[in-house]
Amino acid sequence: MEADTHQTDSDTAAWPTTSIAMEQFRRDIYTTCGAVDDKASDQAPGVVGSEFVRDGRILSPRMNQYVSGGPPATRALRQGDLAVVLVRRVGESALVTSEHAGWPATRSIGILRAEPYIVRWLRIWLQTSTAKARIDEDVTAHVEPTISLDTLRRMLFPLPPPDVVAAYDRAFGLIEEMASLYERSARQAVALADALHDDWASAEPSWETRLLAEVAKSKTGKGAESSLPPLQPGPTVDAIAPTDLFDLPVPHVENFRLLSPADAGQAHPSGTFMLSTRPDGAHIAVTRRPATALRSVVAVRPIEDTDSWWLLHELRSRSGEIMQTAQGRNAREISALALKRLRVTWPDQYTRTAFHRMAEPLHATARLLVSKIATVHNLRDALLRDISAKAGVLREPAARQPGEEGALAPLPTAVPAPRGGGRSGHESGWAPETRRVPE
Repeated sequence: MEADTHQTDSDTAAWPTTSIAMEQFRRDIYTTCGAVDDKASDQAPGVVGSEFVRDGRILSPRMNQYVSGGPPATRALRQGDLAVVLVRRVGESALVTSEHAGWPATRSIGILRAEPYIVRWLRIWLQTSTAKARIDEDVTAHVEPTISLDTLRRMLFPLPPPDVVAAYDRAFGLIEEMASLYERSARQAVALADALHDDWASAEPSWETRLLAEVAKSKTGKGAESSLPPLQPGPTVDAIAPTDLFDLPVPHVENFRLLSPADAGQAHPSGTFMLSTRPDGAHIAVTRRPATALRSVVAVRPIEDTDSWWLLHELRSRSGEIMQTAQGRNAREISALALKRLRVTWPDQYTRTAFHRMAEPLHATARLLVSKIATVHNLRDALLRDISAKAGVLREPAARQPGEEGALAPLPTAVPAPRGGGRSGHESGWAPETRRVPE
């Protein structure tokens, strides 16, 4: 069945609405999920679990070869497959490259095998707010957010012509390459500062050690995300939760996701270190504007500003020691009281100031690159909003009567009005006015 193409008065063609279930009637599409128990990705090397599918890529920190004797070949990853997360960060997806072809995946990974242009389009579509909202409708959360493979099969999506998909795929590919390049360069800048610190700290064994309480002020955060007061007109500060610190490529963030009214509580000045822990160690970010720490986050600030970079790299080098001072499940309960007893290497003031001057350009470079990453991500988000608008309002398909052959026939979509030359008040750059096509 060929999905109908509809047009508005503006002569703008709508993209046909379809689903994986519909397309399976006329295309060679295969869907399954991984065959390995979800705990295996934590215990066995060479298994792709949901935690490794991030930012459109499959990460594999444990090894570059999979363990032999894995699942059936039909349920192992193949090059060109789309791996979709079904548990926790539901809907995230990544294309499988030759690096992970043949690897086993856990049951929390859905596997889609289809024509390249469909797979590449779905990878883009799943990033849109429209797709995420649709997935959220079917998420169950008895223990963790979860969706079924059947949800993905039934989910409606627009399907542009292959040439349109190719253009979007190229644009998103370039955006991801730029972001990856900037991220890698930012990591290297901070890694160089780490290496310089390690060299300096080991150069003079006679340097004394000091308690953190002697060289810095620290304060334990309070309150949960749900306790943040509603925003009112007026000044705001960043509110930082532990999850905002995990998995950062560098200790610099362009914008934190939570805000709190400036007068709602004690805010720490810009340049404060926000620290949290989990079993893999301590995670730290340097604030760029006033911020307040939430529960399980400790705000740390050196007594002297010129000690900032030395103290930051001391804390980064003692990540394991800091994690051991944490309590509670998964070592996530860290307090200022426990942290104050941490001993840090503390050279003379001249050395600390000299290191600060040397590290500052490296951190300035990392901050600039983080800003560039935010810029290309904003471009990506604008493209995603554009795609959602062009798709219009996707409606549920008409029910197929018993005995009918062929795919389900989708009802007409609403088609966005043509883009104007000027900008609207929306951040996306334009506000589509959708119209219902007469049935």
